[in-house]
Amino acid sequence: MFGAEWCRDCRRTKAQLDGLGVAYTYVDLEADPSAADVAKEISGRTNIPVVVYPDASHHVEPSNADVEAKLRELSLI
Repeated sequence: MFGAEWCRDCRRTKAQLDGLGVAYTYVDLEADPSAADVAKEISGRTNIPVVVYPDASHHVEPSNADVEAKLRELSLI
């Protein structure tokens, strides 16, 4: 997951993943600004969060329902 602490949607998605007990890597775009280019390359957009899944698909600014549905599809929850 690519995100930043100032981003409300990023904090919400991060809290959801933590609450579901899903293992993930958090890339803090404030700590590593160059990672924003990677997130943009993946998503084609500058919006965050960008959540990348094990099947190489991704969501940009997903709702909690979107994230949960994808995690269930991948049998991660």
